[in-house]
Amino acid sequence: MTSLAAMPRAGQLECICEPGALGDTAPDRRGTAFLAAGFAFSVLAQVLTLSILPLAGLALAPSQGMATLPYAAFYVGAALASLPASLLLDAFGRRAAFSLGASLGAAGGLVLVWALVSLHFSALVLGAFWLGIAGGFSLFYRHAAVPVGSRGASTLLVVFGAATLAGLLAPTIASLAEAAAVPRTFAGTAAAAALAHVASLAATAALPYQRRRIQEVEPSRLQGWRSILLPTLVGSLGWFVMTALMGATPIAVIGCAPSQAVVGAVAWHVIAMYTPSLALALAPRAARPIPLSAAGGALLAVGAMIFGLAGTLAGLSIAAVLVGMGWSLVMLGTTLWVHDRGPAPRTLLGLHDATLLIGAVLGAFTAHAFA
Repeated sequence: MTSLAAMPRAGQLECICEPGALGDTAPDRRGTAFLAAGFAFSVLAQVLTLSILPLAGLALAPSQGMATLPYAAFYVGAALASLPASLLLDAFGRRAAFSLGASLGAAGGLVLVWALVSLHFSALVLGAFWLGIAGGFSLFYRHAAVPVGSRGASTLLVVFGAATLAGLLAPTIASLAEAAAVPRTFAGTAAAAALAHVASLAATAALPYQRRRIQEVEPSRLQGWRSILLPTLVGSLGWFVMTALMGATPIAVIGCAPSQAVVGAVAWHVIAMYTPSLALALAPRAARPIPLSAAGGALLAVGAMIFGLAGTLAGLSIAAVLVGMGWSLVMLGTTLWVHDRGPAPRTLLGLHDATLLIGAVLGAFTAHAFA
């Protein structure tokens, strides 16, 4: 007969997650590899999407004041998805939650293609919104990576740094996609973004899992909202600066360079967003929350100053790189910060991410003022 101690009881959480996610001593290299691949493809889709949304909005908007609406809709979708994503991760596990997000991204990419082919502004906003929902799900990769294996910050740095490949590949992919879709401007890039989400779906669907029982965590050991208030405010400010300047960058680049340069400038920004993670992965002990956040804030300030003074493609590219590096360090620092004092409830992490993305939405709506 099964003992009473072995039987499940109210308050005990059953979950499906990768081997090693709950503190096994053996690193879960396979799970980490698939998380890194899923995140990299998701970021690739975001690079392709965000490089065309400001310009597509400018071309299709019925008035200049609505030109940034598709770009802002992306971040609105991401913000609204953050809390549901955190709850789905608890209810169904990472494999199901991330696969759902990638599926929505693929569908949003197809809507975006139709909008660009049909020159339909409302559909452009809707497709951007769905792609943003997928982005909200993918933002949780960094929280999912923190407890994987026994290496702590090392796994986060590897998964986060894997997105460097997205920046390296994006210009070539966009160029080939646009050539294949002539004369439908931007439709090829949108189709490539949809395919990138399909690739992300394949990676997340392949995540290994097993049924595990998590021992109850005493409420006194869980973090409260006060403990993550400061990193949340710092992260929100970082998102605001990044989205404001990167929403303005494609429009500013068009003013001084050919349209093909837009994806290149955004790609350099994305490379800078994730390369610091790969560098820190070689020395994970240097990844300390508060110093990383402070250094990131300083780089964001310098990047914003250069952007305001730049009038050439080279100057705008340098500003994009500095802003990307600053955002990267702020994100890494604040992510480690919220996990530094022990476990935090998924709901609290969802609210943390939603607040970050509210900062992103505000930045997106003010992007036209910086262009």
